[in-house]
Amino acid sequence: MPITLTESAAKEIKTIMEQQNLPAAETKLRVGVKGGGCSGFSYMLDLTEEPKGEMDEQIEAHGVKILCDMKSYLYLNGVEIDFKDEIMGRGFVFKNPNATSSCGCGSSFSA
Repeated sequence: MPITLTESAAKEIKTIMEQQNLPAAETKLRVGVKGGGCSGFSYMLDLTEEPKGEMDEQIEAHGVKILCDMKSYLYLNGVEIDFKDEIMGRGFVFKNPNATSSCGCGSSFSA
């Protein structure tokens, strides 16, 4: 099961690309993980025009092109990325079936 974006997450990413004057046709969302955070791994989101290498997994959801390196994809396969805009805060939310636990802030996890 690939990485998926909800419609609200895709809409927010497109808004950010417009605000930063990034070319929609060439800009991609890089999704990844890195060591650190309160639970062991932290999620990373970045907008880029260049893939890092041929080993990137490439996916598209709601008109947003997504890149993920193969190491991160092991931890992110099946993840859903959503965007919440609520009274208590706004930001991207990760629903990761591979996480055995996650922190209260939702930006890190353990697997």
